[in-house]
Amino acid sequence: MSRNDSKELWLNLEKDIQPKTHELGRYTTQAYEDDPCALSFITSRYKFCARMLSAAQTVIEIGCGDGFGSALVAQKVPRVICTDINEGLLEENRSRMKKFSNVEFMYHDFRNEPFAEKVDGIYLVDVVEHIFKDEEESFLDNLCLSLKQHGVCVMGTPNKTSEQYASAFSREGHVNLKDHRELRELGEERFFNHFIFGMNDEVVHTGFPEMAHFQWLVGIDPR
Repeated sequence: MSRNDSKELWLNLEKDIQPKTHELGRYTTQAYEDDPCALSFITSRYKFCARMLSAAQTVIEIGCGDGFGSALVAQKVPRVICTDINEGLLEENRSRMKKFSNVEFMYHDFRNEPFAEKVDGIYLVDVVEHIFKDEEESFLDNLCLSLKQHGVCVMGTPNKTSEQYASAFSREGHVNLKDHRELRELGEERFFNHFIFGMNDEVVHTGFPEMAHFQWLVGIDPR
């Protein structure tokens, strides 16, 4: 390699980058095409889950969708069980995500029963707002029954105060939005300890809750 030739330097380094591709799932592909910046928000949400659950050995994701976030959590957690109620999508995930050996995709409906195995942590991102209010109690009962005694739940959901800025598509699916007071009440009712965070774009914070577009409940020790 000649000296002080940046093109030659980079092309030499680039030889170590394998010409591989990874196919994104249907939800993530649509987000990338419709609003590419949204992927940075989604990635940041799953990074938060990964950090909060990094001490766990086995965790469950409820409502994994196309599995985009599973790789981020699997980087920090030895075993990730991704559940959903869409068997067709799960089958796609099993094929597309098979290189991630510590990620499993399983059908499970938490409205009906707890998971067969108690785990160290559970996370759900953009899920609870899609659960009808009359289904919520059984859903949360079964979630808590699936956690070990000192288990951790990380729940992320849009803030009710930001609904006025949501798209028509989002509004149609958001049947159970909560503000920070309702989310705090849920935490008090379901966990012996809990923490509330706000999030705007990629930034997690403890600022004025009404101005948070997204919010988090981190619950510890299910009641």
